Amino acid sequence: MGGHALCLGEEIGIGKREATKDISRVLSSMNDVIMARLFAHSDILELAEHASVPVINGLTDFNHPCQIMADALTIEEVLGSIEGKKVVYVGDGNNIVHSWLELACICPFEFVCACPPGYEPDAELLARVAERGVGTASVINDPIAAVSGADAIYADVWASMGQKEEAEERARIFAPYQVNEALMAASGKDSTIFLHCLPAERGKETTDAVLESSQSYIFQQAENRMHAQNAIMVHCMGAAAP
Repeated sequence: MGGHALCLGEEIGIGKREATKDISRVLSSMNDVIMARLFAHSDILELAEHASVPVINGLTDFNHPCQIMADALTIEEVLGSIEGKKVVYVGDGNNIVHSWLELACICPFEFVCACPPGYEPDAELLARVAERGVGTASVINDPIAAVSGADAIYADVWASMGQKEEAEERARIFAPYQVNEALMAASGKDSTIFLHCLPAERGKETTDAVLESSQSYIFQQAENRMHAQNAIMVHCMGAAAP
């Protein structure tokens, strides 16, 4: 796209070595856009509050909007449209799920989170989907029932940001929620596609057979992160697409 990137990692010490609001203003003076991939959602909000340039949420512990833009693009490419489709996420009600719920607030499709009791997504976001009345969202504890009629089945790692110390316990709890060949078949539709935001822990949240099947579009999905995020930058900077 003809731009130049200034890449900053742990050395910036956001909110520790230097106040987040100070970092925001310094980066704004040197760049046209800030893409921040952080842990605490409060940090992205503070960056945006004090920035004079667009701030893009690359990832936080609460949501992952750029990923869901790529996911929706993949569904549009493969299934024609996301509107009216049923998307079933199987696993933990994590930041990926929260962004799917945010999308359901503005896009007419059915979203289902299949998760164990106690691992549900944010209740306020679920309520917001219902209040908006555009898409629908529900939580179902039975994965077989949840995937019935699914157009897309989505998986993610069972232990993600800040949860690695819980990995062994989560593996036990989430074992019945593995997306395997039987669960894919339970959709009752040959056209059901499989998605995963990657990296995948093969043999845990999903199987090699599913990942390598003709129903899997995980690498098209991965490529689409580049295209979707290019589009987000173009939009945020008010530029016309080439």
